[in-house]
Amino acid sequence: MTALSLRDITMTFPDGTQVINGVDLAIERSEFVTIVGPSGCGKSTLLKIISGLQQPTSGSCELDSKSLGYVFQDSVLLPWRNVRKNVELNAELQGVPKERRQESAQKAINLVKLNDHATKFPHQLSGGMKMRCSLARSLVSQPQVFLFDEPFGALDEMTREHLNDELLNIFLQEKFAGLFITHSIQEAVFLSTRVIVMSSQPGRFIAEHKIDFPFPRVPDIRYSAEFAELCGRISHDLKLAHA
Repeated sequence: MTALSLRDITMTFPDGTQVINGVDLAIERSEFVTIVGPSGCGKSTLLKIISGLQQPTSGSCELDSKSLGYVFQDSVLLPWRNVRKNVELNAELQGVPKERRQESAQKAINLVKLNDHATKFPHQLSGGMKMRCSLARSLVSQPQVFLFDEPFGALDEMTREHLNDELLNIFLQEKFAGLFITHSIQEAVFLSTRVIVMSSQPGRFIAEHKIDFPFPRVPDIRYSAEFAELCGRISHDLKLAHA
């Protein structure tokens, strides 16, 4: 079942700058698709169009907006709320009864392994814990489509890899359709069922790579010859994207 469908998406800003040109994309449930591309090619703008934060100049986007999760580059936590209360926030704003949202929040906190930190406030958390909290907040609504806008880009390499491992475990449990943005080719290959390369502005899709490594993926797969070969092919396409 197709969870997200984009048809001929084009985005031109009022100053005449065309950011995205003719993007088509379909993602099924239980697919994890990652887009890589040069800075400024329209990757984040594409996520904003999907989420309804921006309207495209032309084209169509089909998904159930009520089942959408979105994790931004920054964790965007409310400093006066502890982890549990931050995780409950979206459900609270949607009017979900207190008992049900607390139950859903606890499940999400368990999934991201923050149970021992549920009463801490954002200033008491590491960068990785903040991103886990942001992830849990979106998980509460049990999204069928999950958007990720470089959520681990500001973290150190070891924390990033650890969160990649945990995100894959959550993906396998929840079976959502994932669309992930990153500048890291290794991260893209490790997480994804497909990796799409986007050109420089105006952004369009210029290459797609199917990732056939079976799930669950062990961390050591990152050091295999097959993994390195795939990363090399995507890196080659990215060089063409910059041309």
